[in-house]
Amino acid sequence: MEFHADAIDHVIKNATSVMENSKYQIFEILDTSRSELLSLNTELELVLRETTDTIEKVDQLEVSYRSSRIRLTEVSRDFVRYNEEDIKQAYERATQLQLDLMIYREKEMYLKARRDDLQKRVKNVENSIERAETIGSQMGVVLEYLSGELNQVTRILESAKNRQLIGLKIILAQEEERKRISREIHDGPAQLLANLVLRTEIVERMITKQEYKMVQDEIVDLKGQVRSSLEEMRKVIFNLRPMALDDLGLIPTLRKYVQDFENKTRIRTIFETRGKEYRLTSAMEAAIYRLVQEALTNASKHAYPTYVTVIITFQSQMVKLIVEDNGRGFKLDMIEQKTKDHTHFGLIGMRERVELLEGRMEIESAENQGTKIVIHIPTNVEK
Repeated sequence: MEFHADAIDHVIKNATSVMENSKYQIFEILDTSRSELLSLNTELELVLRETTDTIEKVDQLEVSYRSSRIRLTEVSRDFVRYNEEDIKQAYERATQLQLDLMIYREKEMYLKARRDDLQKRVKNVENSIERAETIGSQMGVVLEYLSGELNQVTRILESAKNRQLIGLKIILAQEEERKRISREIHDGPAQLLANLVLRTEIVERMITKQEYKMVQDEIVDLKGQVRSSLEEMRKVIFNLRPMALDDLGLIPTLRKYVQDFENKTRIRTIFETRGKEYRLTSAMEAAIYRLVQEALTNASKHAYPTYVTVIITFQSQMVKLIVEDNGRGFKLDMIEQKTKDHTHFGLIGMRERVELLEGRMEIESAENQGTKIVIHIPTNVEK
């Protein structure tokens, strides 16, 4: 056993050294990417402001140009009231306004193209940061395990491999959940609030110019933006933990979620329960709720079905969950490759949730023949 312990210790030390070096390199990449993201966001904010100002200027020039054309028509027709000098001035003003309008329209097109390019670059850098953070968090978790005392690692290898794997998955799941929440807040409420700040600055300029009618219209629009921000924040809070799950239980909460899903996606969704319903532990009800949520989200995003069926069957010491759709389906032999390529996170996440519950998940699918997911979860509840 001493020989094995020394060998394991040597391997672990080498692996730890390599991973520590790699971790520092990832941190350097993250710092560089974050600095680039900050610079891009600063430039994007300036471009957005300039774009807003340019759009306002184009609108003003269009109004002035139309007025100058009307004026030119009037002086050109009425030779009694207006002389040649009046016609010349009207023509020169209309020509100058037309030239200014062309210049500012070109500037508007350039700024919009620049804005779109910056937004695309910001998104790419954010994706790079997200991938680097994922790798860094995974390496950090592994390093925590590798940093333990040798006798502890030996005991884990000999008698508690499953417990180690489950602990690892739990920590990784927590990290993924934190990143998901941060992305939801960044892409939803944070973006809306940033837009509100810009809109309020526009309102300030309008008030300075005493354009009160436009201010009133803008405030009405702002009110709608605030309502949208509040709705997005409520969605984030609800996704963290549906309060109805504790108050009403799993089935009523799922029934409401399925109804909301159908209303939102326009996908016909049928929800059925079979067997004698009974309450589960809070953690298990939350886990089953997330499984249904993930399955329906995957169906709407990838399968494009016209209907989905969700069936929950309560059995003695077992809950059976079936989610079936008539979408485009996929080849089952591609799941293995997609799992290796990390391109099918929905199914990976579902399978890991089921494994943590000591259950099993089966998938039946074929191209253009829909998908059926069957999940068996032991409840350890006597009924």
